[in-house]
Amino acid sequence: MNHDVSSVEQLEAIYGEPGERAVWKELTYLNEDYQAFVKACPFVVLASVGDEGTDCSPKGDPAGFVQILDERTLAVPDRPGNNRIDNLRNIIADPRVSLLFLIPGIGETLRVNGRARISVDPDLLARFEVNGKLPKTVIVVSIDRVYFHCAKAIVRSHLWDQATQIARECLPSTGAMHRRLSGGHFDAETYDRDLQKNTAAGLY
Repeated sequence: MNHDVSSVEQLEAIYGEPGERAVWKELTYLNEDYQAFVKACPFVVLASVGDEGTDCSPKGDPAGFVQILDERTLAVPDRPGNNRIDNLRNIIADPRVSLLFLIPGIGETLRVNGRARISVDPDLLARFEVNGKLPKTVIVVSIDRVYFHCAKAIVRSHLWDQATQIARECLPSTGAMHRRLSGGHFDAETYDRDLQKNTAAGLY
């Protein structure tokens, strides 16, 4: 017997209709409340889709790093990383993106669906200068839909509960993972020893 759900009709039979509040919280612009979430947020997950598949990339900076250009437009700086630029490649192929805003200690999240473009406008880059350094590009998102998500997932996961946090040494170190991936030809000890210093030096 096939137990896969393969139609919208099946889904609707399982879940029923969305509640009234789930419908009215969806807007096509950032109202005052949603702007407050963006301004308080230090961490965003950017999802994109392209010819090679999908990507989900973390973006982080001090709270308010995602700037509100107007009530229908957001700007996200692209800081130094591993230069895979998976999400940027995807945006070139397909502008559709989604953003998930996470604020430490807050259960509710903010979700934005829209279309993105990549800008190297000097004036726009200058808005994101940190320590004299500019992002290489800025991702500009035109909002199609925005809505807040209730706290149930955060509550179930105990995400912000310090009692559930585990020590970093309980998982393989970054160096150890690189060594395994390289087939053993990697100096994990030196990498791990210098990781904190190198990370701080390469933030911007």
